[in-house]
Amino acid sequence: MKRKLEQLNLLDDFLFGSVLSYPEIGEAFCRRILKILLNVDMDRLHVVPQKVYYGSDTDQHGTRLDVYIEETGGAGTVYDVEPDKNDSVELKRALPRRVRFYHSKIDGGSLKAGNDYSKLKQVIVLMIMPYDPFDKNRILYTIRRTCEEEPDMDYDDGAATYFFYTKGKKGELSEEARKLLRYMEDSRGDNADSALLEDIHKMVETVRYDKEVSLEYMKVYERERMIESRGEAKGKIKGEILGEMKFIRNMSKSMKPDKISESSGLDQKYIEKILAYIWKYPEETDEAVADRILAAGKKEE
Repeated sequence: MKRKLEQLNLLDDFLFGSVLSYPEIGEAFCRRILKILLNVDMDRLHVVPQKVYYGSDTDQHGTRLDVYIEETGGAGTVYDVEPDKNDSVELKRALPRRVRFYHSKIDGGSLKAGNDYSKLKQVIVLMIMPYDPFDKNRILYTIRRTCEEEPDMDYDDGAATYFFYTKGKKGELSEEARKLLRYMEDSRGDNADSALLEDIHKMVETVRYDKEVSLEYMKVYERERMIESRGEAKGKIKGEILGEMKFIRNMSKSMKPDKISESSGLDQKYIEKILAYIWKYPEETDEAVADRILAAGKKEE
């Protein structure tokens, strides 16, 4: 069921992105977030909500970063801030590789042709989540590369990842940072119990009650509903194909396509099409064959 805009929390992609992209608020919001979580002071920065990195070719994977923050002046540092609520087993298992992919995309886009590697920017990825990514009950997991043989050896490649678990109990983190994480998960005024958080909450409320933001939220919701409806329709068609595949396969053991058509009412060309796919991909599951039929176009009636 759709939640109202004012019911969204900062861990919801839409509200987080809307605050970051809101004129006169986005940069100030970023400064406060980075100051509280990493104790970083930034004078000059450039904020890009939902920065997209396309694959270098049509068959290569691109990605979209929720918030790309670049410190301007000097070598600078790039911060990628990612609220994440996707806690399925498969996605949790893939988290380290997903973050590795984020780092590689940012690195590839930040080094200009002809520059040497010393010009490569520092890249820091912050993942903020209401679930425990590694099931150790830590509020913060800090990931940096080290040498296995010499763990105390300095090896600074300029890359770091911070996983913040909003409910974590173990580990050291400032009280202000703990409060911020709680507020990001449950962004009500009651949880804005410090001067900095009150300031952040005012920014959030400004965005929540902005008419243009509200209109965009409605548009996004309608687009998502349309996609869901198409998915439901596609799923229904696939279910029909699977049922008909089973029927046609069984009937074809003793009947030719024209006779199957006469007894079932199914179009003979459609029956022949189904059989052609079954015979062409004998090692594949019915699900996979049905997906191929769907990809080739809607089933003929």
